[in-house]
Amino acid sequence: MTAEQKKMKGEAITEAHPLPPFLPENAKVLMLGSFPPPKARWSMDFYYPNFQNDMWRIIGKVFFNDKDHFVMPNERRFDLEKVTTFCSTEGIALYDTAQKVRRLNADASDKFLEIVEATDIAAMLKELPACRHIIVTGQKAAETLAATLSCAVPAVGETVFVEVLDKKICVWRMPSSSRAYPLNFEAKAKTYAEAFRQIEAH
Repeated sequence: MTAEQKKMKGEAITEAHPLPPFLPENAKVLMLGSFPPPKARWSMDFYYPNFQNDMWRIIGKVFFNDKDHFVMPNERRFDLEKVTTFCSTEGIALYDTAQKVRRLNADASDKFLEIVEATDIAAMLKELPACRHIIVTGQKAAETLAATLSCAVPAVGETVFVEVLDKKICVWRMPSSSRAYPLNFEAKAKTYAEAFRQIEAH
């Protein structure tokens, strides 16, 4: 049965990750979500593309004290060039913990996301010699990473340490930037700000 036939029957099809890893050579931190939302929800061809997702508003608030710093004026999309330039300058790499998934509910919810193939995190870190920190942005991402690296799942706002390729990596668990996550924007921004403050200090 073809993927199109499965789709017509309402069966979940396996999706490969639609974006290449974003890996600046100077990256000090690797941010990992679960998997991008369906393409119909994208406002740009990059990570956290859904305009309803607050990740780039959180980052704008943390680094520029302006939650709309990365929002295109009078448009419902983020400024791709501004986002990628910022991440390159600040040394923030991005990808997701899943390489292949099935959406069991045909939406963006992590709750119904089946991980078919997890990302090879060790291979990714091999390309990031200066990276000593991983930020996971939600429960599914935290659980998938923990299974991949055989470490504990940290509580929200907390860290665990794991050795990868003879490097001690600090794994930060952040609250989801989805508006469905039951924590207000200011509290989320405060948690991310503290993580980035400590990462910068090291």
